[in-house]
Formats: sequence, structure tokens, C-alpha cells
Amino acid sequence: MSIEINATHDPARRSWVESANAPDTDFPIQNLPFGLFRTGDHVRGGVAIGDRIVDLAALLETGLLGGAAAEAAQAAAGVDLGPLLACAPTAVSALRAELSELLREGGRGDRAVLEPLLVPMASAELLLPLKPTAFTDFCTSIDHIRRMAQGAAPLAAMALPVAYNGRASSVMVSGTPVVRPSGQFAAPPGSSDIRFGPEPMLDFELEFGVWLRAGNALGQPIGMAGAERALFGCCLVNDWSARGIQFFESILGPHLGKSFATTISPWIVTMEALAPFRVAARGRDEGEPDVPGYLLDPVDRSHGGIDIELTADLAGQRIVRTNLSELFWTLAQMVAHQASNGAPLERGDLVATGTVSGAADEAKACLAEITFRGGATITLPDGSTRTWLEDGDTLTLRGRAQADGYVPIGFGACAGTIAPARAGAAA
Repeated sequence: MSIEINATHDPARRSWVESANAPDTDFPIQNLPFGLFRTGDHVRGGVAIGDRIVDLAALLETGLLGGAAAEAAQAAAGVDLGPLLACAPTAVSALRAELSELLREGGRGDRAVLEPLLVPMASAELLLPLKPTAFTDFCTSIDHIRRMAQGAAPLAAMALPVAYNGRASSVMVSGTPVVRPSGQFAAPPGSSDIRFGPEPMLDFELEFGVWLRAGNALGQPIGMAGAERALFGCCLVNDWSARGIQFFESILGPHLGKSFATTISPWIVTMEALAPFRVAARGRDEGEPDVPGYLLDPVDRSHGGIDIELTADLAGQRIVRTNLSELFWTLAQMVAHQASNGAPLERGDLVATGTVSGAADEAKACLAEITFRGGATITLPDGSTRTWLEDGDTLTLRGRAQADGYVPIGFGACAGTIAPARAGAAA
């Protein structure tokens, strides 16, 4: 499992890249996430360090990397990070260790050689790291389920991690405009007045995602230990919700109300980088079902959670502060459950947690919770109010992993601006 602490997590380690030592950076030397970027017409893989990107293709040309580290760098240097997910965990770990050594103060890296290989992040276009082979959106916050159900959570939501299979084709990188979808909805919800037009109740969902490095053969489930090993790295996820369409169509489950757009942060933060922030999984309260045997694992119970503060800002105002550790189910449980019927998972699958709501009022992680399904409003700094998202609104998610005695790490922004529905959509 990727929960062992090593030298790359040393809180005393600093980088000669000055911006990586700023207390508020998402990308200190203890992080080193992988991403895909473009300058001009040139697309390639890189690693974030402070406000710079290590150009892995250029680093390989120096001959400073060898062995397994060079193999992983070669896999990550191309126009898609899919080959990196196919690398052995030991090779990816070796590359992180080599990069940490080359970039640290007092390390063996020659700054005169390495600094020209660093690309200013501000001058690069950050891209989708790879096209997901599949996208699954779970619903693993019991607080979210209870609020949306306006009462007790259904037994199934406490007995298993419920989910739906989304559209991998509409997963897009942070900064991509979110076009307001059109569809059928009841106006008002629950009435017999059925209309087709631009979604009137557009919402966000603050979520968290994990990329899989491995899968299973058809008909062959994955145990909990195997599910943990399948986790490659994580990103932030906003699975946008067209609530009017969703509420009207949800007889079999989410479809057009959820498939139109999913925004993710561009960097993949490895499970190794997240090792210091692993915490115990949420326990079960009186009256809640025990964890079923096929999802019960002692290591997952003691280290299956991750302490990551997650926030959402709308028009520059903080409207959500929650924590991933409050989820009812862990990442490994989601993966093991999805494969429990023998459905094959694949390398490059993206699995999301669903709305990461907590018990506190500030931890309501979507507008449907914050505004009581449209019955209340929030006031923004300019004095305007919102019940649902309006055209031109920008919603930004951020995450910060934290633990006493360790340097916090982040994920970069996961942002989207709402664009109007396409002209003629209501015709």
C-alpha cells in the first residue's frame, strides 16, 4: 500500500525553486504531482514544483535519470499520461525520489543545468492529463444523502457505496467553459408543467477523484488490498448538476442531468505523496449497518481516510469548507465495490466520491444543500444573490492535504465558468 513515509515527505526538505517553499503553495517539493501541459504547439508531460513545471522530456535529454526512474519519466514525458499509470509503483516512486533529490537544497542537482528545464506555469496551458477510460460517480457522503432525502438515509446508502456510471467523454480540465445544458424539466419541480429549455437549476458538486493504475478481468472481483494497490493518484472533481433535468428524469438514476460536464483539476497527486495524510476511516454509529465483509479490511479501517480540506468559492466568496475524511466510504471501498460483481475496471478509469458534504453547515458541498433546493439564497460580495448558478459565474474548488508535522500539499484549482445554453436549444 502507498502509505509508507519516506525521505520525499521530510518536512525539513526545501527546494532551490524558491516558489516551492512558500507556505501557501500547492506544490512544495513534498508533492511533485504529474500533469500534461502545452507551450506553443508542443504538448508533453511534466511535474509541478512551486510555480514551475519540470519538463520531463528535457530532463531525460540531460542523462541525469537512469534505471526505473528514467523508465517512469519516459512514460510520463509524452502527450498522454496513460503510460505512466502502467508503470510499476516502484518505478514511479523512484522517479519521485530522483526529482526530490535533484530539486532539493543541498541535493545533487546542478541548478545551472536544471533551471532552464523549468517552464513557468503561468506561461503554459494545463491539459487533461489523460482521457478517462471510464468515469464512475459515487455518492459516499451520508450527510449529503440525508439532506437530499430530507430525512433518514436509505438503508442501501449505508450498506454499500452507491454510484452511477457517468460519461467519460465529458470529463474536462479546469478552466474549460461549462455550457448550460438544455433538457426536459418540470416548472416548478413536481408539477405537471413539463418544459424543454436551458437548465434553470444549475448546480455544482464538490467532489474528489482517484485515477486507477490497474483493473480486473471480467468476472474477477478485486479484494480490498488489491483495490488499494489500484489507486494511482488523485484530483479534484466538480461533477456539475442540472437539478431540474436530474430531478425530473431520475426514475432509473442520473443521466442527462449529470452527463453534460465534469471538471477536474489538471494535476495527479500520487498516493505516495498523500501518505502522511492518511487517517482512520469513518466509523459506524449506533443504528448504522456494519461494514460488509467484502469491504472490511483492517488497514483500510486504520488508514483508509485522507485528511484533505476541500473548499468551494463562488465569485470570490468562500461558500463551502469540508473535509474528505468525513466520507462514509473510502476510496478503496469504492473500487472494491465496483468490481465486486465482476465488472472489469481498467487502467485510466476515474472514480469520484460524489458530493463531499460534512455535518457542519459550512460543509454543505452543493447549492441544493446550501439553499435548501432553491428555498433560500446566498449573498455575494457585490450584493447579488444566488439560489442556483447563473451564466458568467465562476466556481472554483481547491483542496489541501494536511497533517501535524508535515508540509501541506494541494491539487491546483478546479474551476469552471458558466456559459449560456447554445442558441436554438429550446426550439
